[in-house]
Amino acid sequence: MLYYNTAQPKMALPEYGRTIQHMVDFCLTIADREERTSCAYAIVDTMSTLFPEFMGENGDTSKFWDHINVMSGFRLDIDFPCEVMTEEHLNPKPRKIPYTSSRLRYRHYGKLIERMVKEVADMEEGPEKDELVSMSANHLKKLLIAHNREAMTDAKVLRDLSDYSEGRIDLDPERYLLHEFNVVAPPAGSKKKKKK
Repeated sequence: MLYYNTAQPKMALPEYGRTIQHMVDFCLTIADREERTSCAYAIVDTMSTLFPEFMGENGDTSKFWDHINVMSGFRLDIDFPCEVMTEEHLNPKPRKIPYTSSRLRYRHYGKLIERMVKEVADMEEGPEKDELVSMSANHLKKLLIAHNREAMTDAKVLRDLSDYSEGRIDLDPERYLLHEFNVVAPPAGSKKKKKK
C-alpha cells in the first residue's frame, strides 16, 4: 500500500515544506528549555538559508520567528529573540456588528423609507416638499404593489404615509391621486427548438 502526503497531518505553512515542519515538531518534544531554544535557533538558520526571500531588511529574522511559532501551533515555549505573533493576532475575533433594536412598523417598506418620510415631514412647506411628498407616496405604492398587489389601495398608501410622518403629511385619498403602475409580467423564456 502506498503512503501519500495527503494522509499526513495538514501543515500550517506548507510553503516551508514537510521537512521544516518535522523539525519544528521535533523541537516541541525536547524537554530541556535551553536545548529547545538552541534547536529553534538552528531551525530559523535553516529557514533563512533555504528561503532568503522571507528575510527582512538588514538580516531581520523576525518573520521566521513568527512562522516557527505558527508552525508549532503557538506551543513553542522558548526564549524568543523578538516579539512574535500570537494566536489572537493571527485569528482576531471579528468585531460585533451593532444591530439596531428599533421595531419596523411596516416591514415591506423598510427602515430607509421610514427615515426618508420623517425627513420630508420635517421640511419647510413649499414646492420642493410637495414634490418629495408626491415621490414618497408613489414609491410607497410601488413597494406595496410588489409586496401585496391585492391589498394595495391608494387610501392605504396615504394612511401609511400619514402614520410614518406622525400625521404631519395627511393627504385626502378623495382628492390626491397617485400614479397608476402597470404590473408587467416577466418575459417568457425563449426556448429554441433543437434542429434534427
